[in-house]
Amino acid sequence: MVDFIISHDSDAYFKFGALQSDEGQALLKEYGMSQSDLDTLILIEDGKAFTHSTAVLKIYQHLSGGWSILYDFIVVPQFIRDPLYDLFAKFRYKIFGHKAECRIPTNEERARFM
Repeated sequence: MVDFIISHDSDAYFKFGALQSDEGQALLKEYGMSQSDLDTLILIEDGKAFTHSTAVLKIYQHLSGGWSILYDFIVVPQFIRDPLYDLFAKFRYKIFGHKAECRIPTNEERARFM
């Protein structure tokens, strides 16, 4: 997901961090989130933490290339969106594959990581 966001975030709006890092753990604690569930996407924006489908849709809102239109799905109630998000997350590697190695960020991209 990070590669996708970097590729479509022409304004460099987003910064990234690992939940396992000291900074990530501090943010989880600050926002009252589980410090042991490290296999999730969390968006912190305007002093609020978002997870699951809400986080993804809010991310799409800021992406270039027409992706922002997907934010319109925010009108679908969360109790419907989140189970669909969880189902997609469960099968994402079967759908899109899984890379054996991480992409090395450019010097410019490195500035976007905590």
